[in-house]
Amino acid sequence: MAQNDGVTHPLTPLTEDEFRATAAILRRDRGLDGSWRFAGIELSEPAKSLVRSWAAGDPIQRSAFAVLWNRESNEAAEALVDLTGDAVTSWTIVPGATPNFTVDEWHDIDVAMKVHPEVIAALAERGVTDMSLVLFDAWTYAKALMPPQFADRRLGWCDIWVRKTPNGNPYAHPVPGMKLIVDMNTGELLDIERGPDPGMPEVKGEYVPHLWGGEQRDITPLQIVQPDGVSFTVEGEELRWQKWSMRVGFNYREGMTLHAVSYDGRDVAHRMSFAEMIVPYRDASFEHVRRTAYDIGEWGLGFMTTSLELGCDCLGEITYLDATLHDSRGEPFTIGNAICIHEEDNAILWKHVDENAGAEVRRMRRFVVSFHATVANYEYIVYWRFYQDGNIECEVRATGIMVTTPYDLTAGAPRTGTKVDNATYAPIHQHFIVARLDLDVDGPTQTVMEVDSEMVPLGPENPYGLGVRTVATPVRSEAESGRDFSWERQRGWKVINPNATNAHGDHPSYKLVPSASIPSFMEAGTPQFERAPVLGHTVWVTANHPDERWPAGVYPTQSTTDVGGMREWIADDEPLEDADVVLWYVFGIHHVPRPEDWPVMPADTVAWWLKPFGFFDENPSLDVPPSPKMSGSCCADGECTCH
Repeated sequence: MAQNDGVTHPLTPLTEDEFRATAAILRRDRGLDGSWRFAGIELSEPAKSLVRSWAAGDPIQRSAFAVLWNRESNEAAEALVDLTGDAVTSWTIVPGATPNFTVDEWHDIDVAMKVHPEVIAALAERGVTDMSLVLFDAWTYAKALMPPQFADRRLGWCDIWVRKTPNGNPYAHPVPGMKLIVDMNTGELLDIERGPDPGMPEVKGEYVPHLWGGEQRDITPLQIVQPDGVSFTVEGEELRWQKWSMRVGFNYREGMTLHAVSYDGRDVAHRMSFAEMIVPYRDASFEHVRRTAYDIGEWGLGFMTTSLELGCDCLGEITYLDATLHDSRGEPFTIGNAICIHEEDNAILWKHVDENAGAEVRRMRRFVVSFHATVANYEYIVYWRFYQDGNIECEVRATGIMVTTPYDLTAGAPRTGTKVDNATYAPIHQHFIVARLDLDVDGPTQTVMEVDSEMVPLGPENPYGLGVRTVATPVRSEAESGRDFSWERQRGWKVINPNATNAHGDHPSYKLVPSASIPSFMEAGTPQFERAPVLGHTVWVTANHPDERWPAGVYPTQSTTDVGGMREWIADDEPLEDADVVLWYVFGIHHVPRPEDWPVMPADTVAWWLKPFGFFDENPSLDVPPSPKMSGSCCADGECTCH
């Protein structure tokens, strides 16, 4: 019998014992030999209705969903394992699917290429002879760009980088005009592709202080202290702070997930996460034409999550949560301090100064839940912030090291990038993230309203041309699902509960304020757009189905189209009014590189908001007490009790 040690809730992530049990049950019941590997194992989340009705003390049924592949036959399989009942309940071979690559494979290819005689000889021609300084960085393919003779393989291609010193920047010195084509299953070198070779110029690519060589500036210590302790509680994966409560989940593909988000006992969201991250490089040269990463679908944001350090990644009174995942053999491992939880000051919440009543001011606090992922050369830092006035902010910071490429000085730097060092440019690229937002605003069914601001026409009702009004249009069915941001109309989207009203007779809602929207700059029909047509619109609305999780397709590795993704979901044109719906928000960073982004990039930050709109009848933060002045009295002229 599989043990459910440490399980306190139906949404508790899989434990070490459950990862081991999943692999063991599959090997036993399916007779799996050593050629089978695990691309991903995660909790099979119970149905939404069961989670909503579950109460402490009720029995917990545990199941795991696993994606596997066979390194000999290259076939892929999906399995559902009943951990409570100790049995495999389904096993399905998925024709044509290529599961995500794994960290194990990435490492194995690097090791194998370092000792391959053909690779050693090819690099020696370029003057590279110390293989201990070489990094072979494996990427995945789009099917349209794969060499046809290898199209039936689990195929990877490798950038080649050379460190200047053993601890130097691994991404400062690319070997141009040379890519390795490899079989990820066998570790074979299939081909060495050649392209233009402008040489390897000297660059100032170091950022570690003793290698960079510059003088560090003087700064005084900054300390954040809470002498009376924090005002949030953590019990297992359940978080409570002031009027907010939520649960934290974690899996190999999405990384951190948030569940059962409520404010003062009122439902706001059932589940929020990132469902895909797509990074196309907008440069058609030999070096970059195949460089489009699906960091969630091809690799897994959870697998890329890194441990956090107090004073470095997080500052203040911090609580951490660990995350448990598995390697490709199904053996569990722990990411210590994977999730950071803390509260922080954020300047003024509200204030007014009146000549009679005096000054009333409240400082803003926010509750922050965050995690960091290192995806090869880039880092992504994800913050979910919860505010006293009911606002939710999602912020993403991109930092790390840009991909750079030498260029021919005679031809000059390509217009598809920016010169950042000696004879070196960084290509323009984009970071698209698709957020999956299953909002339950005061209940399980909603209607999404597209809200525009527009000028009132000149006339008797608007004689001076000052009138502005809003117009709200429901997204009625999935045929209307794909919606676009409009700056001219200051467009936003409200998720309303049509079955409830506030004190003013309006429906309570939360509004998506899309402040991080970018266009795709892709034409329909092109290979990368066909893989991810979800990029074609800012917002999508779909009927909620638990198996509809991956908008760019279930298996984007080596994909041609988004099989099992957004295009299929909306084809049946399901009704969306007063229904259980999911809001998908496509946002990100349009990165035109700067010299200031080199050799390590200051964080590029984007953020967007979910704001209560009629969810409350008045400012919900009127009950926030004034803060004490440094002199000991309160930051308010009237009588108050300081906290």
